[in-house]
Amino acid sequence: MTEKPPVLLVEDEPHIALGLIYNLQEEGYRVSHVESGEEALRHLQHTPCALVILDLMLPGIDGLEVCRQIRARNTRLPILMLTARGNDEDRIAGLSEGADDYLSKPFNLKEFLLRVSALLRRSSWQPETERRNLVRFGENRVDLDTHQAETRSGQLQLTDLEMKMLNLFFDNPDKVLARGTLLETVWGMAPDTETRTLDNFIVRLRKYFEIDPSTPRHFLTVRGRGYRFIPDPR
Repeated sequence: MTEKPPVLLVEDEPHIALGLIYNLQEEGYRVSHVESGEEALRHLQHTPCALVILDLMLPGIDGLEVCRQIRARNTRLPILMLTARGNDEDRIAGLSEGADDYLSKPFNLKEFLLRVSALLRRSSWQPETERRNLVRFGENRVDLDTHQAETRSGQLQLTDLEMKMLNLFFDNPDKVLARGTLLETVWGMAPDTETRTLDNFIVRLRKYFEIDPSTPRHFLTVRGRGYRFIPDPR
């Protein structure tokens, strides 16, 4: 089997860690394992890594703080967050701190491996900057070269996954994008996958770019169909 990229597993429950390590190695991944947030941050300072699989509930520094610190250093490193918590607030908190995807324990092992594979495929994605480098909508500007955004709240450094979703919206202004299309194109999931990941990401984009996220003007929900990006609301 061809060896796949190195991943870092941050998990303090030994029985869960052993199972994930075994299955990741069976898929060809090189796996490093640490049990705390402090160890994870030290490891990343010295060891190259293509993906972080990060438990939310850790001793010492929790997963949210680890995610926050990773994003302060590296905006492109994919992060898959794992947690026993399953409510929307925890999912949104993880995604807001920069996690690219989220799985609640207990999860299906096949789905876990598919999520890992999809995140690693997307980490090499680059926007088509030859066509345009700067997108403006409302009071926002997004630079497709640097992945930086300017909003009324200040500057943001966007992740690759955020940029991929935005690029899809930018390529289809005023059109309804079906949930299945977004799940398949952005996350590499089957179109009929039951997940809140997409909805939580839309919440994240509204928090970044909307004047009032509770009354969005740019990223609109089309009930029963999907989402629509409106560059210049009338």
